[in-house]
Amino acid sequence: MPSRKFADGEVVMGRWPGSVLYYEVQVTSYDDVSHLYTVKYKDGTELALKESDIKSQSSFKHRKGQSSSSSPSRRSSSRSRSRSRSPGRPAKGRRRSASQSREHKEDKKKTIQETSIALPVLVLFKPSENNTKRYNGEPESTEKNATSCIILEQKLKPDLEMKRVLEQYSLRSRKDDKKKEEIYSEKKTFVAVKPIEKVSTKTKEMEFGGRIGTFMLILFLPATVFYLLSMCKQDDPSLLNFPPLPALESLWDWRVFGVILLWFFLQAAFYLLPIGKVVEGLPLSSGRKLQYRINGFYAFILTAAAIGVLLYFEFELHYLYDHLMQFAVSAAAFSLALSVYLYVRSLKAPEDELAPGGNSGYFIYDFFTGHELNPRIGSFDLKYFCELRPGLIGWVVINLAMLLAEMKIHNLSVPSLSMILVNSFQLLYVVDALWNEEAVLTTMDITHDGFGFMLAFGDLVWVPFVYSLQAFYLVGHPTTITWPVAAAITALNCFGYYIFRSANSQKNNFRRNPADPKLANLKFIPTATGKGLLVTGWWGFVRHPNYLGDIIMALAWSLPCGFNHILPYFYVIYFICLLVHREARDEHHCKQKYGLAWERYCQRVPYRIFPYIY
Repeated sequence: MPSRKFADGEVVMGRWPGSVLYYEVQVTSYDDVSHLYTVKYKDGTELALKESDIKSQSSFKHRKGQSSSSSPSRRSSSRSRSRSRSPGRPAKGRRRSASQSREHKEDKKKTIQETSIALPVLVLFKPSENNTKRYNGEPESTEKNATSCIILEQKLKPDLEMKRVLEQYSLRSRKDDKKKEEIYSEKKTFVAVKPIEKVSTKTKEMEFGGRIGTFMLILFLPATVFYLLSMCKQDDPSLLNFPPLPALESLWDWRVFGVILLWFFLQAAFYLLPIGKVVEGLPLSSGRKLQYRINGFYAFILTAAAIGVLLYFEFELHYLYDHLMQFAVSAAAFSLALSVYLYVRSLKAPEDELAPGGNSGYFIYDFFTGHELNPRIGSFDLKYFCELRPGLIGWVVINLAMLLAEMKIHNLSVPSLSMILVNSFQLLYVVDALWNEEAVLTTMDITHDGFGFMLAFGDLVWVPFVYSLQAFYLVGHPTTITWPVAAAITALNCFGYYIFRSANSQKNNFRRNPADPKLANLKFIPTATGKGLLVTGWWGFVRHPNYLGDIIMALAWSLPCGFNHILPYFYVIYFICLLVHREARDEHHCKQKYGLAWERYCQRVPYRIFPYIY
């Protein structure tokens, strides 16, 4: 067994992962199995380093002494040569000194060239503002290491380094300023054109059962939607009481399809309005950042105003209830046509614009998961638009139609308490999503998943027609609840919403600005990617607290429907299955991305979604 080189408690210099910079650290422990040293930085950050990434302080002091001793000798030599030349010497002496001067100038030019070649290498590792935050373990320690980082930045600046070299060799250019600008621009060009290895974006691991699984899902998902809607129409919506198959001609109506198209393009028109701020998304693999207009909440207000006008002119909104199956079929047909368009256009997309999870080379798999990451028509981002606008706002409109249908069918002057709770809870969820629209830019749907059948069908069909299942169920199966029960269900929904919103806010704010003073109380584990893994707040309670809040809210949405049938609780069961799948997917993705840091995070936060259970 190899013996360890550094003892516990010894102060050494440790290299920060992913950089060439060394910091003063203290050895705290050594693992005989992995042969890794656990070291502690001055700001309290603990990392596991290999022995090759650790050096003794004496080696750094020795190098510093050598570099400092070499400069004076060169400067004195230069000064002695300049003093030895005299204008009173004979011509021969002048010629000899001229030749020596030419040789000396050539030596100096060679030295400058060598320096200018070496300097860009240093510039490539120049710590940026973000890197400085990354090197400092926790947000509150940013000021602690600011001085050392500023010194490093000053040492690595090419213009200051060139000035030092020119002063050292007593060079005075005829056109000083012009040459400095040319030298500096050449260095910047050298850094900019430095070749970067192109990483293959081919999908190596397929999800959802691969090609066969995705093919089955393309058939299974629409069938599930039609089955659930048919069940809600029955007097006995038990799972074993299969509804009769409807006639094919009853499933299609061109007027309904026209309404679907009108709805989609109306929301697109609201999206294109020059209102709301424009923000940048997270960096793509190429380093480019796309711009997005944040005006979903304004679109919701405009839609509400349009619906109000229709109701004022006595438009029968419960028409949606009578033809809900036809609307679902038309929406499914539109999402399928959109998916075909998305796949065809993705075949001409550049390699760096393809989705990392939808570039397998197999048609059916890439068609389902999405081949292109951010398909756009000009500045119109199709995936971002469909993520929140037509489906989420359509969900609220369908719920309102169910409320009006209940009042008309059962001759009610006011909606039932159960219907009011379902509409209110889900309205809060949609308004929250649109109000915090910018947060969706950090989700995996936007940053990782391509736009294909999975998201197109999910956004345009599954969300509005399955998420409104409870309201649709209550129209045909009214349920009476008391005020104390309603109060308890409301408290449960508020608790789930609080977890959901506060957890998402912590994550989104930390991703965008880890140095925000408002987040100074949050602790995190630094990773080699430059990002941190939160270990306090909700993210120190379970690994996916936002999923926990989602499940609690889903249960609160179903409870007003009573316990006569399990159908209203399909959404809860589906949501648990979906989030468990997403959680497993996130676990795999994070393990590959963060490596040892993720293992440390899992040890620190052992529960995934449900505390003390899972």
